[in-house]
Amino acid sequence: MKDEVTDMVQAMLNGEVVAESDDTVVVEGNHYFPMDSVRPGALTGNDRRTVCGWKGEASYFDVHVDGASAAAGAWTYTDPRPKADDIRGRVAFWGGVLVRETD
Repeated sequence: MKDEVTDMVQAMLNGEVVAESDDTVVVEGNHYFPMDSVRPGALTGNDRRTVCGWKGEASYFDVHVDGASAAAGAWTYTDPRPKADDIRGRVAFWGGVLVRETD
């Protein structure tokens, strides 16, 4: 279920790079970026929480870059369950944030 990606991957909002890394982990089709690959100031906390049966509780962030925003456009598992430990300290994107592999 988990694949490590060695190609460069970008998360983009409104044409601007929010995160970029050649060290993402793919789980259920989502690229999880290392937190330190995210553009400083691009994420702000959000009250939204969801629970996944095997990953644990997800916390969400609003994504902001150059005047554009995506409400709850990113999420992380701060304390993932053991089977999902590969995504600890990582963040994934959706909701208007385009994730793509680059050349």
